[in-house]
Amino acid sequence: MNEVDWIGFAGVFQILLAYVLNVIGKVGKNDLAFILLNLIGAGMACYASVLMNYMPFIVLEGIWAGVSLISLIKYFQRNLIRVN
Repeated sequence: MNEVDWIGFAGVFQILLAYVLNVIGKVGKNDLAFILLNLIGAGMACYASVLMNYMPFIVLEGIWAGVSLISLIKYFQRNLIRVN
């Protein structure tokens, strides 16, 4: 395996870890850990797909990262409202 494979593997592993932890009830869909695992994992997988120039997964992982970023923004908005 080369460096690009390792980046993609690490990214996909994080996405799957988030999914498994959610399914077994260790993290909720609104938990920071779940959101960050998805965001970082999708970002890494997207980056690896860009390096491989594989457009279907660039689109998939790019959208996944975008949705996760929106979730992260909403997470901080909810928590800032509670603090104030």
